[in-house]
Amino acid sequence: MTPAAPDGSPGSPFSVILCDDNVTLLGTLSEVVQAQPDLKVVGTACNGEQALRLTDLHQPDLVILDVRFPGGGPSVARDIGRSSPASRIVAFSAYDDKGSVEQMMSAGVTEYVLKGASNKELVAALRRAAAQR
Repeated sequence: MTPAAPDGSPGSPFSVILCDDNVTLLGTLSEVVQAQPDLKVVGTACNGEQALRLTDLHQPDLVILDVRFPGGGPSVARDIGRSSPASRIVAFSAYDDKGSVEQMMSAGVTEYVLKGASNKELVAALRRAAAQR
């Protein structure tokens, strides 16, 4: 599901920024995303400041954002939404409580994926979010 160019031919992959304070998890996420022909990691961030700087620079199609991200997941999601309104944010969390989900959704998140989800489920959520661009 690579974005189509105006002439209908396959276009460039969707650009993705990964945001999590766990460096090991960032590496794993990067491998999963990079293995997809329609997705390309353009940056990784370990805190809110880095995430906003990368978002401003790349204006990515997608941002995967840890809910308990340094700088506050909901706050960072709102800031990303202001600086890159076309970017779709996918929350990535170990927490499935109603409060966390509602907070992130009200901050502008398009999809909410639990960290225990399969790679297939994560990639499907990214593609659903990208389709909403």
